[in-house]
Amino acid sequence: MKKELVLDGLDCANCAAKIEDTVKKHVDNVELNFITKTLSFNVKDENKIEEIKEIIKKIEPDVNVYEKNNSNKESSKKSEFSKKNEFIRLISAISIFIAAIFIKNPFWLQLILYIIAYLISGCNVLLKTFKNRGNFFDENFLMSIATIGAFSIGEYPEAVGVMLFYELGEFLQNMAVDNSKRSIKALLDIRPDYAYLLKDNKEIKVSPEEVKKGDLIVVKPGDRVPLDGIVVKGSSMLDVSALTGESVPVTIKENEEVNSGVININGVLTIKVEKEYYESTVSKILDMVENAAAKKAKTEKLITKFAKYYTPIIVFSAIFLAILPPFILGESFKDWLYRALIFLVISCPCGLVVSIPLGYFAGVGALSKKGVLVKGGNYLERFKNLDTIIFDKTGTLTEGVFEVVEFSNNDVLKIAAQAEYYSNHPIAESIKRKYGKEIINNIEDYEEISGHGIRAKIEGKEVLVGNRKLMKNIEIPEIDFNGTLVFVAINGEFAGYIVISDKLKRGIKDTIKNIKDLGVRKTIMLTGDNKKVAEAVAKEIKIDEYYAELLPEDKLEYFEKEKKYSENIAFIGDGINDAPGLTRADVGVAMGGLGSDAAIEAADVIIMDDDVSKLIDAIKISRKTLKIIWQNIIFVLGIKISFLTLGAFGKTDMWGAIFADVGVTLIAVFNTLRILKNE
Repeated sequence: MKKELVLDGLDCANCAAKIEDTVKKHVDNVELNFITKTLSFNVKDENKIEEIKEIIKKIEPDVNVYEKNNSNKESSKKSEFSKKNEFIRLISAISIFIAAIFIKNPFWLQLILYIIAYLISGCNVLLKTFKNRGNFFDENFLMSIATIGAFSIGEYPEAVGVMLFYELGEFLQNMAVDNSKRSIKALLDIRPDYAYLLKDNKEIKVSPEEVKKGDLIVVKPGDRVPLDGIVVKGSSMLDVSALTGESVPVTIKENEEVNSGVININGVLTIKVEKEYYESTVSKILDMVENAAAKKAKTEKLITKFAKYYTPIIVFSAIFLAILPPFILGESFKDWLYRALIFLVISCPCGLVVSIPLGYFAGVGALSKKGVLVKGGNYLERFKNLDTIIFDKTGTLTEGVFEVVEFSNNDVLKIAAQAEYYSNHPIAESIKRKYGKEIINNIEDYEEISGHGIRAKIEGKEVLVGNRKLMKNIEIPEIDFNGTLVFVAINGEFAGYIVISDKLKRGIKDTIKNIKDLGVRKTIMLTGDNKKVAEAVAKEIKIDEYYAELLPEDKLEYFEKEKKYSENIAFIGDGINDAPGLTRADVGVAMGGLGSDAAIEAADVIIMDDDVSKLIDAIKISRKTLKIIWQNIIFVLGIKISFLTLGAFGKTDMWGAIFADVGVTLIAVFNTLRILKNE
């Protein structure tokens, strides 16, 4: 079973990586989301959870660990209280440090003030070092050794200053990361705070979690719809931009479905709840976005792996720097020890391990605001260099709303409508809708054949309703219509036909052109429709290749063939029979509005309003995200290598080292926030 633990107070990204690696040795499917401070894993024995908590506490003793379901407002209050205490502690240390600088005499008083300022500012670092029992690659241990070493060689102001400004930098860094996360989550400010439950004709203000399926709720103008349901009374305009990115309001009336997270603009609505909060649209969206940071991209995994080797290399370099030059060159040990201490201060790779996951989280958040839900940073990264895109036709390139435009005669339409009585396929629905009369269920035997049509026995007659593949050994005349042809046969003889049309989506031609302009090499369309319809659609929207009259298994076969020749392939679909392709693609994209639950479950990316042009947003934001992430990587590594070199040659001091550690991280975090800006 899957379990999630919240690691409240986990601020060290390097320590987060250590926790994830250690826990992986004890349980399966471990993912630590540093952005949301959530550790998820699969466990068979619940007793293992306590063991995992002990492991976390051993690595990060000050982290408060609790199960996600048990999280409450108390932890938030503790966090705010902790921040206030931290601020007061640092201000006190700064005041005493400044006093020590100005009080030159007597020396013993100045030294006491330096020691007091050092202990106040460094108490947390020293305590964590003691609890960790000398973890040599822990930043707290490194800072402790560096500053105690500076004290030992008489560099009192620098020892105190480095510890003080390291802690101040960490405080500012944590604040910046928290603010960044809040900025990203503000893009998805769709969580409802309350619901008006209707009981005994009275409105009771309750938490959305308290409302049950079948309850009635009232949504007033200006309020956010708290739960999914059906309107039983009233009509209104809805602002759906938070879900789909679409700025144009939509009209809602009685007997229509409404999703949670949208805003009621003008009317009062009474809604019958169809899904409890944990099943609702808003809950699933928030959960999907928050968990996206746990699915790490290649770049993120590369940097995490790099950080494992980088820090030990720097530490051993510092040891050699302190020992070898004085021994070989006969120079001052104190001077080379100071340079080695600078190495230790610079060594922490926090600038990388903080800003990179934050960057992917920002990219996922920016796309979510546009109505595109990405299930992980790994999928966001793959959009950057898409080579081939395969589209299902119906519901993806076309509206998926079928209309009967021609039929042989009324008898053919009637028998087809009767045969389609049980089917909920869009073509079946269009035939029943066109018939427009009450359909009597007189079916004696029924079989729905995927990709072919319907075989039914009605009043003793064998009725076939479907495509040409269903009409084996039945002579079908050539019929020239630009649309989907449904043939009807009775007792093995052709009885007539029905022509059904499906409109192209608005702007789809421009979307395909723009996708190609962004560098996508090939576009392909797969459809179960006849070749004539497929050819007409492909020619009109300028799709590179198309394959028609395909069964569901044929679509997967064509997809597998294409995958051999494409480096990075996306599959875009909306139906149940698209699920295999969505699963096998490098990026599977489902149409969220019309899409089936199976397609959405299998997909890596969901377009909430079925607008294929959102693929362009996905590609652009992916490229912008990766560009900024690589800017951060080059900037952080460039500064660190530069300062390590300067430190080795004695051309910088502890203040420069602090900038190369904390200052660089802050700049990288602020640079990451540019992902959220529209350009």
